[in-house]
Amino acid sequence: MNIAYSPCPNDTFVFHAMVHGLIPGSPEWNVTYADIDFTNGWAAEGKGPEVLKISYAALPWVLEDYALLPCGGALGRGCGPLVLTADGAADPAALSGRRVAVPSERSTAYLLFRLWASQNVPGGVGEIVVLPFHEIMPAVRDGRVDAGLVIHEARFTYPDYGLQLMADMGEWWESDTGLPIPLGAIIARRTLDTSSLSAWIRASVEYAWAHPDASRDYVMQHAQEMDPEVAKSHIGLYVNNFTSELGEEGYAAVTALLSRAMLEGLVPEFNLELLHR
Repeated sequence: MNIAYSPCPNDTFVFHAMVHGLIPGSPEWNVTYADIDFTNGWAAEGKGPEVLKISYAALPWVLEDYALLPCGGALGRGCGPLVLTADGAADPAALSGRRVAVPSERSTAYLLFRLWASQNVPGGVGEIVVLPFHEIMPAVRDGRVDAGLVIHEARFTYPDYGLQLMADMGEWWESDTGLPIPLGAIIARRTLDTSSLSAWIRASVEYAWAHPDASRDYVMQHAQEMDPEVAKSHIGLYVNNFTSELGEEGYAAVTALLSRAMLEGLVPEFNLELLHR
């Protein structure tokens, strides 16, 4: 069976056991490692593999063909995307008409940014530049863009680039809604046995927690020269109870995000009941 997810530590940590034949009953897996911008588009075109990770913000484009699985994804508190600048500007109004780099136009990070900017940036930002997430901080540092919206381990490493934090999208979302932040979702084609898939993924998460050192080589192999301590912090932040089971609060967060996005015309209208089936 085919699966696509990012080479980031949280994904390789979560799926290590399943794709290495350590979960009874799970089939043999063919893994594609891909940036979230690629998987978002791949799924929307209907050409993606049987199972893949996308942004929660991309769900409205794919739910007719793919089901949201209740485990394996990234959702939590204190783990939101960050808006960074090189000049230390603290007032969001400074972004009015400016160039901002984002990791994907259908990412949860960008959707949160648009919701935040509609309240905080008079007249809106200027040009949006889509870059792979690992290229955003160098672009901000080198002055090729005025600000960058960053995700993943950039939360821990942005000071190394001489950048400053303007706003934390997670803090804004949590203070505004009281809910956790939906980031990355695991989806599967509706023609599959999603109950079995969910059981295998949940078992893989539990195996990773029970044997935290088993995936170390696999994680670091794909971590793009990341410092091991940064990788460990990355996993600790993005792999949590919501990864094992979205639960009532997790589904409430996803529903709140996409409902608000629909009301503001930021995503296509879709049947919210599809999130649960």
